Amino acid sequence: MAKVSKKRQVANPKVDRVKLYNLDEASQLVKEVNTAKFDASVDLHVRLGVDPRKPDQAIRGTVTLPNGTGKTKRVLVLCTPEKEAEAKAAGADHVGLDEYIQKIEGGWTDIDVIVAMPTVMAKLGKIGRILGPRGLMPNPKTGTVTMDIANAVNEVKGGKIAFRVDKFGIIHASIGRVSFAPNKLKENADEFLSTILKMKPSSAKGTYFKSISMASTMSPGINIDPRVVR
Repeated sequence: MAKVSKKRQVANPKVDRVKLYNLDEASQLVKEVNTAKFDASVDLHVRLGVDPRKPDQAIRGTVTLPNGTGKTKRVLVLCTPEKEAEAKAAGADHVGLDEYIQKIEGGWTDIDVIVAMPTVMAKLGKIGRILGPRGLMPNPKTGTVTMDIANAVNEVKGGKIAFRVDKFGIIHASIGRVSFAPNKLKENADEFLSTILKMKPSSAKGTYFKSISMASTMSPGINIDPRVVR
């Protein structure tokens, strides 16, 4: 059995495992029970009443958090030469095509998001097995396959995140850092949850939000009342 640290022993009793907190309470409490010495990520874990095996219930999308994520995303733009200046002006960290495909084939994945022109997607087939498992494969549904390179880069840098339901029906996403003020965490959580609500499939029956939990990287989970989503 893993040994519980002294800080975690102090933090655990502060969280009522039975209580369902509202977002105001959870956003304050997650800061109080954080035990990390670094600026830890604050994450939401949302269990949905969907069957991810059904195409129309495999929830996937993007949301722009009003207060950002607290993390500067490293963006690679894969494009032809005429779009390189646009990508660099928008703040892309890496811009190019064949040379970066070769780097990725060699194991380089020191990036958070890849934006690609539709016309270069055929070239990405050979690195799909590397990008796919890491969630880096560009996709039109997340706005990362586009001719509007500048807008795509600006959105990512401005706090846009992509999310998808896993095979267990759970969506995991970072909504900020423990250094954020509680009201900013709440605003981000509100935006994220309301976006998921709007995506509810008509074929999904019964309870849509089964459970919601908020936690920092090294804190106990805080259960949130699903009824706060509206």
